[in-house]
Amino acid sequence: MSIRGVIFDLDGTLLDTEKLYQRFWVEAANRLGYPMKPEHTLAIRATASVYAQDILKHLVCPEFDYYAVRALRRELMEAYIDEHGVDPKPGMHELLSELRRRGLRIGLATATDEPRARKYLRIVGAEDYFDAVTCASMVAPHGKPEPDIYLLAAQRTGVLPAEAMAVEDAPSGIRSAHAAGLFTVMVPDQDQPDAALRALCDAVVPSLFDVAPLLDTARP
Repeated sequence: MSIRGVIFDLDGTLLDTEKLYQRFWVEAANRLGYPMKPEHTLAIRATASVYAQDILKHLVCPEFDYYAVRALRRELMEAYIDEHGVDPKPGMHELLSELRRRGLRIGLATATDEPRARKYLRIVGAEDYFDAVTCASMVAPHGKPEPDIYLLAAQRTGVLPAEAMAVEDAPSGIRSAHAAGLFTVMVPDQDQPDAALRALCDAVVPSLFDVAPLLDTARP
């Protein structure tokens, strides 16, 4: 079955925002008195809140108030973005344009809430490319790494999971897309996949510039 649609993660995949999440998670946590370090943020990338809070209680400290820190992180990060904007990942516009030229459906599957996701896409001039925006809140509490968000994203984008390619940067997103049965492509951002994660990927490529050629070989 050929690929009829591509569904993207947002942060770290299409947008160079993971560095901002790392910066402001740590800053918010430290302001509230928690000894969070940059490496702790790697464990919760694109992960649903119900899982992320337990991860951080284990990694940072048992008293870690996930929701208080997240609220402050959002406040700090939004103030920064309102002033400085966000940057697209290299190759984003070229890839989205190529997908549209080919007549493929384009969707988003993100842990970011829809208003902020659309805001970020507007900042980089990409919102109009998307046929559907699917967010973790729509499948709560079963966000990434559970398959629910990719199953819903495929439905909302107008394709079957077997007809869709997922493009992700984070382990939780890879696990979600693989479990949902999509052709799963990893474009690493903060770190490289280990052997176990690589085994869940149909392809691992260095940048978004390398994704379009996969369409000609994926599930012919």
